[in-house]
Amino acid sequence: MSETVKAAYQEKQVIIDEIKDKFTKAQSAVVVDYIGITVDEANKMRKNLRDADVDYTVYKNTLVKRALEGTGYEELEQVLTGPSAFALSYDDATAPARILADAINDFKKMEFKGGIIEGTYYDSEGLKAIAKIPPRDTLIAKFLGSIQSPISKAVRTFKAIADAKAEEGGATEEKPAEAVKEEAKPAEKEAPVKADKKSAEEAKAEEKPAEEKPAEEAKSEE
Repeated sequence: MSETVKAAYQEKQVIIDEIKDKFTKAQSAVVVDYIGITVDEANKMRKNLRDADVDYTVYKNTLVKRALEGTGYEELEQVLTGPSAFALSYDDATAPARILADAINDFKKMEFKGGIIEGTYYDSEGLKAIAKIPPRDTLIAKFLGSIQSPISKAVRTFKAIADAKAEEGGATEEKPAEAVKEEAKPAEKEAPVKADKKSAEEAKAEEKPAEEKPAEEAKSEE
């Protein structure tokens, strides 16, 4: 093998390793036929893809076929004919299909060839359906909004119940002033009903006058 051939082989191997590394890390990969778009259109599309963190590159089909071995993207080999550009996403799996669909609609050029989204293969029509799925951040926001709504409603309901109970517990009935005064008045002691029997008899004896002696007894004493 000449040095020139060897250098060319090594160069191809570097590209193959690069492609393989990208596909191994990607969550999704979409293949498009890019023929027909202008330089300005291509630059606009690339910017939109770059803003969404989508890797967009044109590779030779032969190199991609070799790189796909063992990556889980081998099914894409069936569409690797003619000009092919590859859009890969490492974060938002639906972003490549969504942004490329917008470009296809705007430019009236290009077309989907096929793609794999999170391990599932989709043809051109399937990618058009995938493109209608909102961005991940939008889906997350909608999901959070859907679960927060009933929670917020429940919190308001519980607060209303707690407030009602607090008002009920704080309100006390006031008793009339006379009733309060009557309750505060100490109970009077009952007067003794019966006096001591012995004390009554002694008092009666003290009130009785002394008895006079008969005349005969008085005379004899003289």
